[in-house]
Amino acid sequence: MEDLLARNARAFRHLSGYEIEELGQKYRALTSDLAYAQGHRFGPELIQYLNRLTARAHALVYRSDHETGWSRIKRFFVQTFPAEVRAGIVPIALCAALTVASAVLAYALIGADPDRALALLPDGIIPERIQRSLHDSNFAFSPQDSSAMSALIITNNVRVAFLAFGGGMTLGIVTLWIVLTNGVMLGGMAVLFTKAGFGQDFWATIAPHGVIELTAIQIAAAAGLILAGAVLFPGRLRRADALRIAGRRAGILGAGVGAMLVVAGTIEGFISPLRFSPYVRIAVGILTGIAMLAYFSLSGRARPAPLTIDRDV
Repeated sequence: MEDLLARNARAFRHLSGYEIEELGQKYRALTSDLAYAQGHRFGPELIQYLNRLTARAHALVYRSDHETGWSRIKRFFVQTFPAEVRAGIVPIALCAALTVASAVLAYALIGADPDRALALLPDGIIPERIQRSLHDSNFAFSPQDSSAMSALIITNNVRVAFLAFGGGMTLGIVTLWIVLTNGVMLGGMAVLFTKAGFGQDFWATIAPHGVIELTAIQIAAAAGLILAGAVLFPGRLRRADALRIAGRRAGILGAGVGAMLVVAGTIEGFISPLRFSPYVRIAVGILTGIAMLAYFSLSGRARPAPLTIDRDV
């Protein structure tokens, strides 16, 4: 084993077919010898030597050359994250439905009586009198400030997503509250700008980044509901085991959401402020939505095995 490791210390791919078979045989024999030596209390020097040799062999046997840091990141975004989103489609759809329902309800209530905005919307986002479009209101900064604004936007969105995610530990109460309030704010602001004559610009302003941003919030909230579900409905598992499994799933969704919000914040800081026509901005939003749908629908799916034909038949 010493000679084999010395000849092929760099990586598994440098081994020949014969050496791979030899490595497997010697590794099994080595681990057996180590267990025997430990069980029969052989000398500490021998046991330490076998431990070191086994560790070196283990690093070669179980190391995958292509699994570098970048390849792990690539595998996460190409396979792990989209597959987990598909697995969590039920809580994601539930959060999306609650967002849409609360947005429609807020639109109808405030549309019937604009004064209700004072009761339904946070004080900080209610304009006293809408005299210009959302695009002019939100992006009244110079291009030199785009980097700072993008960082501010990303920070705020990540904070909201983190609250929706962590709200799962409150049995989902905080998570559902954030989902509902986000929907109310969306519908309430939409109707206020529409009544002021800036309805088309409102949707055109949030379209380029909003499709990704709103979807990310729904996924973060779904991760919170997954955590809450493990606490409330562990099934046949112990609650601690169910929570550990749910935590891993929620962690995957949370990490992916962070990346999505970085993309959305970058678009909002650098692309959304550009003076394109409303139709162009809406088209950008549609394209981002199509790209995102294709990503979550197609990425990470196992490829079917190639069809083979038995020529002897």
